[in-house]
Amino acid sequence: MLVNLLRTFSIILITCVFVSCGQNSNKEVKQSAETRTPQALQVEGYVITPDVLQSSIQIAGTLIPMEETEIHPEVAGKVVMLSVKEGSYVTRGTLLARLFDGDLRAQLQKLNVQLEVAKKTQDRQHDLLKIGGISQQDYDLSVLSVNSLQADIAVLQTEINKTYIRAPFNGRLGFKNISIGAYVTPQTVVTTIRQTDQLKLEFSVPEKYTNEVKVGNKVQFTTESFPGKHVATIASTESGITANNRSLMVHALFKNPKNELKAGAFANITFDMSEDPHAVMIPSQAIIPEARNKKVIVYKGGKAEFTIVTTGVRDSAKVEILTGLSVGDTIITTGLLAIKPGMPVNITSYKKESE
Repeated sequence: MLVNLLRTFSIILITCVFVSCGQNSNKEVKQSAETRTPQALQVEGYVITPDVLQSSIQIAGTLIPMEETEIHPEVAGKVVMLSVKEGSYVTRGTLLARLFDGDLRAQLQKLNVQLEVAKKTQDRQHDLLKIGGISQQDYDLSVLSVNSLQADIAVLQTEINKTYIRAPFNGRLGFKNISIGAYVTPQTVVTTIRQTDQLKLEFSVPEKYTNEVKVGNKVQFTTESFPGKHVATIASTESGITANNRSLMVHALFKNPKNELKAGAFANITFDMSEDPHAVMIPSQAIIPEARNKKVIVYKGGKAEFTIVTTGVRDSAKVEILTGLSVGDTIITTGLLAIKPGMPVNITSYKKESE
């Protein structure tokens, strides 16, 4: 009897051991299968469709005079007349200052007397030549004397004109730097003159937007000194892009007849670009910034694929994509930090760009 009980207990114990081993083996197989095939991450997708992009960029600029120059005397001398009214508006040719020219005028008077005598001599020799009283050579010498004196007078008159300092163009004068009686040289700055009834708006456009710069286009700008928006017209561009900052220098003209805006003022420019009806725009949160590139996660065949993109302009919610994506692509907008390249994902909801 005891032997039968021991035998039955042994059979039951061995059966329990085999059942337990089988269960453990099934658990290990199930865990291994789960490790090999991870569950797909639940994310949200965004389907790209063409979007209309009408963008503008903010650029800093400077107002500069249409014309500006320092006024120097052409010759050295003492100032005997000065008519520089600081801040006044003058027209081209206005006499601003005059240097002493007494010695030059005395020489001019002497030459005029000599010329008068030479002309009388020429007239007498011309009459003698007709009757054969002198040779042709003698008469030619008298003509040469008259012409030589006339040339000397012209040179001297030019020297006298250099003692007159005049405004080179219409403009507004700056501070005067000399006084009557001062001795000046060609290096002396008498004053400055600026044409301010028309100003140049100088600014630079980044290289990728240079195709939008066209002569005749309008740009809007504001200044801190005078309220309201102002409009300038693009008149010219530099011949090439600068190497130091990869931008194109632009000049726009602004009419300023009332002298409301001052040269040298800072201008905040709004540069409108042409409308693009087929722009690729995506939510800004879908961009993954890296040290050298920017990436977007694209949904392809149930998996996540990281793609390098080039971005353009942006607004409060979207970013323009220049390269890397196309219309019809589906990008992932949630769970970006948890996704790895090639990881299976499951998009729970889609959103089109037009929605």
